[in-house]
Amino acid sequence: MARKNNNDLFFTCSLIEYIGRKVKRTRRDVVESLGKERLMRIYEYADVFHCEPIEKVADEFIEESKVMVGNFDNEKECKYLVPDYWSIGEVYERLIEDSYADNEIVKGIWEVYHSWIDKHISDYNTDFYYQPRDYIAACYEEGVIL
Repeated sequence: MARKNNNDLFFTCSLIEYIGRKVKRTRRDVVESLGKERLMRIYEYADVFHCEPIEKVADEFIEESKVMVGNFDNEKECKYLVPDYWSIGEVYERLIEDSYADNEIVKGIWEVYHSWIDKHISDYNTDFYYQPRDYIAACYEEGVIL
């Protein structure tokens, strides 16, 4: 399995979350708009991108990818305290780490964000996103909330 505390993956997932919130798109839509090649570039150079403000990096990828503004606003829909984009990035990072080998990280990013679990992690009105990482990984593997 992937190494734990993969900072490049953490940044990549947090950037996806930040972009999704900014342009009001599902995280699946963001990943789709970025495409596999850009995702690979973000992941491979995350240590460099991390030196810039995430707002600037996000704006550059939004423009480069021509991500259009949508109407998915899970922050507005949230009745409780909205988790920050770093916290949600960490949920995705851990799930991908726990589910894919080091040489499959970009594949893991693509598959997790295109899977059924994406909408559950993005629903901040449930307690799913702050469940233990082992539980979230088990749910992903089984294909259902256990």
